[in-house]
Amino acid sequence: MFLNTIEAILKDNWPVLIIFIITMILVRFFYLQTHREKMCFYKEFFMLLSICYIFLLFQLLTKVEMNSSSGFNIVPFQEIFRYEFGAPLFVFNVFGNIMAFVLFGLIVSCYIKPKNVLAPFVISLLVSSTVELVQLNIGRSFDIDDVILNVTGGIIGFLLYIGFSAIYKHLPKIFQKDGLYNIICFIIILLIIIYLLNVVGVVSFR
Repeated sequence: MFLNTIEAILKDNWPVLIIFIITMILVRFFYLQTHREKMCFYKEFFMLLSICYIFLLFQLLTKVEMNSSSGFNIVPFQEIFRYEFGAPLFVFNVFGNIMAFVLFGLIVSCYIKPKNVLAPFVISLLVSSTVELVQLNIGRSFDIDDVILNVTGGIIGFLLYIGFSAIYKHLPKIFQKDGLYNIICFIIILLIIIYLLNVVGVVSFR
C-alpha cells in the first residue's frame, strides 16, 4: 500500500520534479562557483534529496482524493482507535503518518543540529498543524490525531539523528572519509534513477 502511494505521487509529479531538480542543481552549482566554495558531493546530494522529499511529502498531504471527506476532529486518539489494530487501514493511517514525519524530523535535525528535542518538536507541530488546516480548506479534514502522529514521527527522526551522530563519532577514520559517502551516494542515485524509470514506465522490471 505504501509503495503504491509513493508510485502514484511520483507518477503525478515527475515532470515538475525533474524541472525542480535541474533548477536546484544549476542554481547551487553556480552559487558554489560564484562564491568559490568547495563542493562536498554527498552533502549536496543529501540537501537536494531532502528538498525533494519534503516537496513530495507536501504534495501527498495536500492531494485531494475523490473519496475524501471534510471533517474536524479535535478529540485525541479518536480516529487512531477507530481502526482495528494491525488492520491495513490502521497500518496505513497510523504508521503512515508517523513514518512520513520520521524523515522530516531527521532532515530538520540534520540541518539545524539541535542539542535537544524542542526545535524539531515545535517545527513538526507547527508544520503538521498548518497541513491539517490547509486540508480542512481543500475538501479534506482536520484531525488532531494526524498532528499527534506526525509530531511523534518528528521526534523519532530527532532521536535517529542523535543516534547516528553518536555512532558516526565512534566510527573508524576510514568510515568518516567523504570519498566513501560519495561512492554510496552514486550508488543510491543509480538505484533512484532505475526506480523512477520503472515508475514512469520507461523501463519495466515486472
